[in-house]
Amino acid sequence: MAKGDRKRALRGRAGRMKGGRGSGRATSGHVRLWGRHPVEAALKNPARRHRKLWATRDGIEALDGELPPDFPVEYADVTDLARLVAKDAPHQGLVLECEPLDAPFLDEIATGDASRPVVVLDQVTDPHNVGAILRSAAAFDASCILTQDRHAPPESGVVAKSASGALETVPWVRVVNLARALDELAEAGYWRIGMTGEADATLAEALPAGPVAIVLGAEGEGMRHNIQQHCDALARLPISSAIESLNVSNAAAIALYAVATRS
Repeated sequence: MAKGDRKRALRGRAGRMKGGRGSGRATSGHVRLWGRHPVEAALKNPARRHRKLWATRDGIEALDGELPPDFPVEYADVTDLARLVAKDAPHQGLVLECEPLDAPFLDEIATGDASRPVVVLDQVTDPHNVGAILRSAAAFDASCILTQDRHAPPESGVVAKSASGALETVPWVRVVNLARALDELAEAGYWRIGMTGEADATLAEALPAGPVAIVLGAEGEGMRHNIQQHCDALARLPISSAIESLNVSNAAAIALYAVATRS
């Protein structure tokens, strides 16, 4: 099979859902983002298609940079903005309505760069955790996060607020079949390390020198057995016995730091 044909086959196996974007569209319709960092990052993202900005005058003045002269802005007071977002959401005088980002294909992002790990999330559904993991992924220059479409939160204001701008900069790859996507990563040269507290080896002992995919499961249940079987190694963080486990977003940050500082 020619290289181009092989890439198309891999692309088909990981799968996009029906509807053009497939593994693609995070939500139907539009997304509302709020808060200075998420809104500012979205406004600066050329890939983001904007619909409308509701803002206080103080909120506009707090933005870094100028809005285009024809940008659709509706000025509103704080009380009006609160009706547009989740209850008690810290909108900071800014609410942006926009289209969801297009999700890339895995083989467009996971190019085998050893300095840029892939973060794989198995059924991590809490939007605060996913947002925090995006933020850590941006801090440690991960190439992307990878989730299964049916078992991950949609793109939302909560995710964006927790990510503090990283939703606009870290590619979020969504696939139909996570196990097949892990196979695809292996074929691209990634060593897949599943994080579990029951593992014998620590993460430092399991880390290779080459490209790495860090696989994390949901809190409580952890990784599914089938996903563990698609990992090359299992590893744990050497935490004290005084605590049972770490929040998944904290574990992701520590794992990414370990990859970034490996010798």
